[in-house]
Order: sequence, then structure tokens, then C-alpha cells
Amino acid sequence: MISKQQISEILSKYDLNDLAIATVCSHSSLQIFDGARKEGLRTIGICVGQPPRFYDAFPKAKPDEYIVVESYSDIPKIAEELVSKNAIIIPHGSFVEYMGTESFAELAVPTFGNRAVLEWESDRDKEREWLEGAGIHMPKIVDPEKIESPVMVKYHGAKGGRGFFIAKDYEEFKQYIDPNEKHTVQEFIVGTRYYLHFFYSPIREEGYKLSEGILEMLSMDRRVESNADEIFRLGSPKELEDAGIHPTYVVTGNVPLVARESLLPRIFSLGEKVVEESLGLFGGMIGPFCLETVFTDKLEIKVFEISARIVAGTNLYTSGSPYSDMIEEDLSTGKRIAQEIKLGARTGKLDLILS
Repeated sequence: MISKQQISEILSKYDLNDLAIATVCSHSSLQIFDGARKEGLRTIGICVGQPPRFYDAFPKAKPDEYIVVESYSDIPKIAEELVSKNAIIIPHGSFVEYMGTESFAELAVPTFGNRAVLEWESDRDKEREWLEGAGIHMPKIVDPEKIESPVMVKYHGAKGGRGFFIAKDYEEFKQYIDPNEKHTVQEFIVGTRYYLHFFYSPIREEGYKLSEGILEMLSMDRRVESNADEIFRLGSPKELEDAGIHPTYVVTGNVPLVARESLLPRIFSLGEKVVEESLGLFGGMIGPFCLETVFTDKLEIKVFEISARIVAGTNLYTSGSPYSDMIEEDLSTGKRIAQEIKLGARTGKLDLILS
């Protein structure tokens, strides 16, 4: 992984009055570009092949310029060009997944957030070590040979839900598992899925205070998954099984949510515990992150995953959410990222939020 010192040396040559926000044209880039523009920052879209035409339909979110590469693996080749434009990379799920965590970790361009989180987020065993170390309740790990009730099988890394499956016994597990892919088998928790969108700032001081900095909760969503969200219109689970139809969990969109207000103390406690644990493990998780949870009918909250960057569910709230509106009107996660970078530049604290 590129060192903090190397990034600091690159950053020392930047014109802090002319910073640019750069990200791959995918995932949550529209709101990242829109938020940067609202904060007066230039924007650079990195795209594979020709610039996507649909950006022409959204002029407020269209990047000021494009840099075209032939493939995601070519992004390191444009590092010097990005640096010459005073660019700060904003990572998102597609960016990291398609480029690869190892290549992304070595990218010689100042990047918002702490790249050390990659090691802990991309490996489900280390992710569990982190979350359980924070006192977070997670679904139990199940030995495949001892499956006695439905389990969720997940492959490692961000795949947009692709490849996840439910198994009810060991025979079903063997039928669907790819033994060449690293995977985790968890108990299946019955409840409502909530994706909680937080933002951790190590440089702001006013708000929900932690041992260092503050925690904000900007929004929530639920994912629309194909075909799991519609499949049971066709019949009962037994009828579907007899017909050879099985649920899949590929994310196709997102639905807005708000939680019961009485649950907010517990929601903030989850975010706080995760951040505080990260400070001790790898120097802290910076900026946006998402806790992927299930709320049970006993009002227990189980965390089954963490995404340590902006998630696509925040795309619902380009003009603010019911929660972020109570911080500042028209506050999206993309805009909040731009604000943090501007604050870091203005106060001489960019080193604390870039890696």
C-alpha cells in the first residue's frame, strides 16, 4: 500500500485553492459530482471507453472533464495526469471492486478516506473481527456440514449481491457453492433490512462527539434485489423449489427508509462503536460508511456487513434526506464529502482525511 508519507509529498505540491474531485463514472458518481459542484470544486470523470451519454441528461452532475481509459486496470497509468490537475480521488464500491483492492491501494493519487480499511473490509473474517471487537451483534457463523436452518452464503468483496444464496441444508450448499471463491456462511436473520448511512469526520468538532471528531447519520435505505423481492408472487417457496426457481440477490435499486425515532440512540451507538474500534485497529475509518443491518421484531439490530465508503443507497438523497435536512438543507453524502475536503484544505488538515 502506498504510504502516508508518499501521499503527503504529492499533496504538498497541490494548489489547495484549485482542487478537483475525481471518481469513476459509475455507482454514486452523479451525486459526487453534483455535491462537488455545489461546493465550488472542479470535477473529473474517469470512464472506460467513451464517456457515458446519460451524463448529458444531468448537466448539474456532469463532470467538468473526462479522462478516458481502456480498462479499469489502466487507471494507475493516469495517476500523474490526475496529480497534475490537483485531483482527489473519491472511492466508491464499483471503483474499488473493478480496479481491484491491491491496485487501488497502490494508486499514487491522494484519496479521500483511509486506505488501510481495505484490508479489514474486503476480508469477511477480518471484518467480523473488527465488528465483533466493537461489541456489534452479528449473525452467527455456521459450519456448512451442520446447517439445520436457512443460512446466507456470501462471497468476499463487493459484488452488488451477485452470487449470494440461501441454503437450507448441506446438500443444497454443495449444489450451489463455488469452492474456488472465498465465502462465509451465516445464519439467516428474519427481519427488515436497513442500510444505515453514516459519516465520520475526524476534523469537525460540533455534533455527536466521539473520542476524536464527530459522527453523523445522513440517511437510510433498503435495497431492491432481483429476483428475491418479487419471486414469491409466483407461488409458495415449495412451489418455486419444485419449479426449479431460486431467489437471487442482485441489487437493482434502492428504496428510502426512516427508522422509529426511539431506535436512533441504538443506531448511533452502532456507528460510534464501529468508528472507535477502527481508530484502534488501523487509525480510523474516515468519511462515509454504511452498516448493513437487519432489524428484528424484537427490535434487535444485527449487523451483517459494513461498507467503508459511499454506498449507492445514498443516491436516493441527492437533495437531502429526512435526517441530513436536520443538519443542513440539501445535504447529500456527495456534498458532505466535498465539504470535508474544503474544510481540510482551509484548516491545514487534509493529511488527516486523505491517504
